[in-house]
Amino acid sequence: MIEFGSRSRRLPAPPHIVWESLTRPRRPQSRPWLILLSDEVEPTVLAAENPHRVVWSSLWPTRPDDQIHFHLTSTDSAETLLNFTLLTPAEPPDQSKTGHLRRRLNHLLFANLRFSYGQ
Repeated sequence: MIEFGSRSRRLPAPPHIVWESLTRPRRPQSRPWLILLSDEVEPTVLAAENPHRVVWSSLWPTRPDDQIHFHLTSTDSAETLLNFTLLTPAEPPDQSKTGHLRRRLNHLLFANLRFSYGQ
């Protein structure tokens, strides 16, 4: 697998809560945060180890073999340091497409998901 994008930021919830959000993004008790665009599809959870690791299938039908790997680390302030890594077994996308995919994940995770926790 070839890495073509990565980012880490803190979220204001502990890892077990963030893990639950990533593995069950549409659970009834949660605020909606996984708001997809018309060129995106619902991810499938390919692997998960509670509360530190989640692997999603691609959100983009034009790149069906890509994966999104999440690593969750607890911080001293009971928050989560969330890292996502975009991986592909094929050719990485060009710079423009890579930028778009990273921006979309940044928005979904570090805006939508963050705000779903009330912060």
